[in-house]
Amino acid sequence: MTNRTLLSVLWTLVTTVVLIARVFGQGIQPYPNAVTNRLIIPKTPMLPPPTNVVFADPDFGELMVRATDATTNFKRPGTFLQSEASGEANEWNMDSTKFYVLGKGGWVFVFAFDPSTMAISSLPSADPGKGLQVPLRPGPTFSFSDPDLIYGTKSTAPLTITSYRFSTGISTPVIDTRTCGVEPPLGPSVVSDDDVSLSAGDSRISISEGGAQSGSHMFIVVYDKSLGCRWYNTQTGEIGGQWGPSGSATISSSYLIRHAYLARNGSYIRILTDVGVWFEWNLSTLNVTECINHAGNECHGYGVQGYNTFINAPGVLDDVQVVKRPLNDLSQITQLVYPLPSPADWGQVQHFTWSNVDVNDSTPVCSSKYSYDDDPIDQPFAGEILCIETDELASTVWRFAHNRATYIWGFFHTQPLGDVSLDGKFFLFSSDWDAQLGTGTDGTPRSDVFIVKLD
Repeated sequence: MTNRTLLSVLWTLVTTVVLIARVFGQGIQPYPNAVTNRLIIPKTPMLPPPTNVVFADPDFGELMVRATDATTNFKRPGTFLQSEASGEANEWNMDSTKFYVLGKGGWVFVFAFDPSTMAISSLPSADPGKGLQVPLRPGPTFSFSDPDLIYGTKSTAPLTITSYRFSTGISTPVIDTRTCGVEPPLGPSVVSDDDVSLSAGDSRISISEGGAQSGSHMFIVVYDKSLGCRWYNTQTGEIGGQWGPSGSATISSSYLIRHAYLARNGSYIRILTDVGVWFEWNLSTLNVTECINHAGNECHGYGVQGYNTFINAPGVLDDVQVVKRPLNDLSQITQLVYPLPSPADWGQVQHFTWSNVDVNDSTPVCSSKYSYDDDPIDQPFAGEILCIETDELASTVWRFAHNRATYIWGFFHTQPLGDVSLDGKFFLFSSDWDAQLGTGTDGTPRSDVFIVKLD
């Protein structure tokens, strides 16, 4: 049997499975073929698939492909691969023809992707069969406006935001944040958190920095390509720069930064800490607001920003509870998933990604649900890849696949944290495929990266 004949047979089998499975699709846009009921859907046991072979999830019918295996990280063969994990960075370029994965050791590997066939291949500048190793630190973000461009930092210049162009292989400094005039000036041994964040059109770029490691930073720097730099010292409360008012932040709290992310409109930045609270800075003002974790404000749990709103899963009423609030009034809450199950259950967490958000914050937000304790699938949505309606017209939850992730304590990469493509059609996530990928050459559990088509 020729390779072409074999591929034809495989595609026929995949199509047959999909047609059978999609009888259960409810026809609700933008994912008319997705399951939208709220039944418990058990997980069919499945061996890890080979890489770059499209298959259908046996329980939901959506097409999937395994993007990596033990050979993908050619810098450290036999070790794990994972997604970027924050849900905030663009792990896909703007036309879904490139995506990246992270390998142990901090390597960033970029692949070509064909959205029509889900075929994964090497970029022209990469060695055949390999991902392109780009010269950026972990967690870069693709441009919102140029499919050939990605932003990040370099190991040799962690305080300089740098762009990398794939067609030329050239890295270009965008802004050396040491020139932004922060007070007090940055010392010689400080680094950034590599959390480069973009607004729509790439007009503003932000980063957190100033300490020796994540969780110890005290500066947020926002660079506007027309206006220049603006900064906030979270230890002294001082705000300054080349645009906007200067002075003391409206909040008196002194804290250190774990990560900071721009809203898509570039007007707000969400500041995360290691002590369970987070803050929102209105960049055109001195206003910094704490999202209070009491009085029913439900600020806990993973979350993600759109243009003007924030979505999170606070886990106050149930673990499938998802709420939305405007960035200019964090106390105003709208429930997105209703009615909630009865009795309530708190066995799973939910991690979000919203790179596909539109200017009205009305496109579905996508997520993965998983257990820290390998709980069984005994409730709707458990262990699944989901997207949730955000336009507040109804409460639709589109269900696409089981993520097959078994979290292994102490190994962050075994969580199924994901990133949705900018067009909302693909979801990339990490998984150890029910702990079947074994142990790597470094003695740690392996995970790989998988992609599901959202249809």
